[in-house]
Amino acid sequence: MADESHYQPINCEIHDGFELACMRHAVHLVIWQDGEQQYQQKLRFLDLEYRADGEYLIAEDSEGTAYRIRLDQISSQLPY
Repeated sequence: MADESHYQPINCEIHDGFELACMRHAVHLVIWQDGEQQYQQKLRFLDLEYRADGEYLIAEDSEGTAYRIRLDQISSQLPY
């Protein structure tokens, strides 16, 4: 689990996979940890966001609910 206050940069190859998935607006099952809670949701990848506290995946579910997930909290694998 990632520490909420300290971002752990992810491997460049994995980051490239996130970028590719966003460019394709791909839909993937995403598993991530936020604090003590684990989530699992099929999401459409939209963009990556870079902030002072880390890098985030911007995504949405099939109902259009928006998600911002810190990349180092994602444990699922991308198919790329």
